[in-house]
Amino acid sequence: MASVNGETENGETETVVRRLRDGMVAGVLSFPLTSFHDDGSLDPDGFRTHVAARIATTPGAVFPACGTGEFFSLDEDEYRTVVTIAVEEAAGRVPVVAGVGYGWAQAARFARIAEEAGADALLVLPHYLVAAPQDGLVAQLEQLAARTRLPLIAYQRGQVAFTASSLKRIAAIPGVIGLKDGHSDLDRLQRLTLAAPEGFLFFNGASTAEIQARAYATVGVPAYSSAVHAFAPEIANAFFEALHDGDDKTIERLLRDFYVPLVELRDRVPGYAVSLVKAAARLRGQPVGPVRAPLTDPSAADLAELTTLLTTGLDLVGAAL
Repeated sequence: MASVNGETENGETETVVRRLRDGMVAGVLSFPLTSFHDDGSLDPDGFRTHVAARIATTPGAVFPACGTGEFFSLDEDEYRTVVTIAVEEAAGRVPVVAGVGYGWAQAARFARIAEEAGADALLVLPHYLVAAPQDGLVAQLEQLAARTRLPLIAYQRGQVAFTASSLKRIAAIPGVIGLKDGHSDLDRLQRLTLAAPEGFLFFNGASTAEIQARAYATVGVPAYSSAVHAFAPEIANAFFEALHDGDDKTIERLLRDFYVPLVELRDRVPGYAVSLVKAAARLRGQPVGPVRAPLTDPSAADLAELTTLLTTGLDLVGAAL
C-alpha cells in the first residue's frame, strides 16, 4: 500500500488505514452515545448494551467518546471506561477510533488512555475556544503525533479549517492518516482532496451528514458519519444502501420525509444535535440516559414531534418504533 504521509508507515498504521478504507465502503461510520444514569453518573452497563447494538448492525467503524458521545463532559477515568468497553465489544470486527481534544497536552493524555484501552486510531476534535493561524493548526497535530503511536484523523469544524497548503503539511506528519470535514464548504474541500497525497482518507462529518452525502461524494468524499445510526440503524443503513445503489427515489423520500424534518427540529435549540439523538435512542429503548450539562434534554413538545418523526422514518424502511 502507498504511504499516506510520504514516508514508510509501520505495519500497524497500514492495517488501520486499510481497515478504515474497507469500512468506509461497507457501512456508515457510527458515533455511539455515552450512557449516563439519571443522576448524571456514567452508566457503563448501559453503554455496553448501546455500543454492542450499534456494532451488531455492521457499521464501517465505531467512534466512541467523540462529539455525539459527549467527549467534552467526560473525565479521564470515564473516558477510559468508555473506550475500553467499545474495544471489547468491537472485538476486532470494526475499527475503534476514539475522540481526543482540547489542547495538544490534554489530548495527549487522552491519547495515552486510548492506546492502553486498545483503540485503533484517534479523531482529533477541534481545539478549545481560541482561533488559531494555520501554522498553529499544523503544530497542534505535530505535537500530538509526537506523543502517540496511534494514527490520527484531524477534524476540521468550527474554528479549525485547513488550507490546501496546510493539508499537505499535516498529511506529511507521520501518523496523520485522514481528515474529517464538518464545514460543508465543497469548494474548499475539493481543493483539499486534490492537494492530498494518494491514500489519504477523507470523511464527511457534517451534522446529519446524509443531507449532504451526495454532494460530498461528487468531490471524492463518499464516506460519512451518521448520528442517526445511534438511534435508528435501520434508517441509516437503508439510506447508505440507497446511496451506494444510486437509488435516488429512496434517497429523496428519506431526505424529504425524515432527514430534512429532523434537521429542522435539531436546529431549533443549541445542543439538539446530541440531545435529540439521545432522546430518540431512549424512545427505541436504548439505555443511554440523559445528556450532561451544558446540554439539555428536549422539551415535551419537541419530544412529541420527534416521536412522530421517528415513527415516520422507521415506517419508510419497514421498521417499527
